[in-house]
Amino acid sequence: MKCLENEVKSRWPNRSLNKNVISPVSVDPQPSLVSCGSPINEVVRKYKTILVTTEEKITKIMLNRPDKKNAINLVMYGEIMQALDKAAKDDSTLTVITGCGDYFSSGNDLNNFAENVDELMKDSGKWLAKFIHNFVDFPKPLVAMVNGPAIGIAATLLGLCDMVYATDRATFHTPFSQLGLSPEGCSSYTFPKIMGAAKANEMLLFNKIITADEAYTKGLVTEVFADNTFQGEVWTRLKAYANFPKNSLAISKQLMRNVDKEILHAVSLQESKLLVKRFFSEECMSGLQRFFQKRSKL
Repeated sequence: MKCLENEVKSRWPNRSLNKNVISPVSVDPQPSLVSCGSPINEVVRKYKTILVTTEEKITKIMLNRPDKKNAINLVMYGEIMQALDKAAKDDSTLTVITGCGDYFSSGNDLNNFAENVDELMKDSGKWLAKFIHNFVDFPKPLVAMVNGPAIGIAATLLGLCDMVYATDRATFHTPFSQLGLSPEGCSSYTFPKIMGAAKANEMLLFNKIITADEAYTKGLVTEVFADNTFQGEVWTRLKAYANFPKNSLAISKQLMRNVDKEILHAVSLQESKLLVKRFFSEECMSGLQRFFQKRSKL
């Protein structure tokens, strides 16, 4: 695979779409070993990059690339969309999204941009908007269990979840400006609404990293738990919530979501269109090049 530095230096001329690149909207689930403490008696749906299990009326979607800090590649985008679609229709009461290992997610896998850049970026606006719409339209309570650092889209999507529980080890970082990009995940709307303009500007414009306690104080996180009790305390609580009347929870969620659902869809489309433009900008090319050069020295 060509390195990004060569792509940037040559101004990305005349590349054809690699047949091995998988579209994030058409991924077939493939077998994966169950790991990260999945109970044996769970119903398991098998994918390449995520683990999806259902137990005690809770569907859990676990990002499962711990060796890559759960960075979201194209396959994972597609599998998360498939998993959310199935979870919306199954018999569970709640859906939980979390990460395997030390990270919730390090955000976009920037190797997505290492080849086939022109074709990929032209299509990226469409599939990114579709990905976000899955979160906006999800009909059941959606809970994020942030088991470690959340970066980029992994942080911005938290504004679309109904509850966010975090370990005290978690941090939240949206380094869009550093990469020559712009906000995504409806964060240009949800972050100012949740945290206020001052803190949202600090994060979205100037890439401020905030702690779990800061995120709790500003309303992005519902509650923070000590890392050594995080899993036990949160799952005990979620299992109790899962016994609430399912339809009542869904109706109550929809009443609250419908207030700004149209706004969220419009924001997502606008953010996606602007991101496509940013992808082709000199600032983005330079930002991505710096990222890969820095990583190559590690």
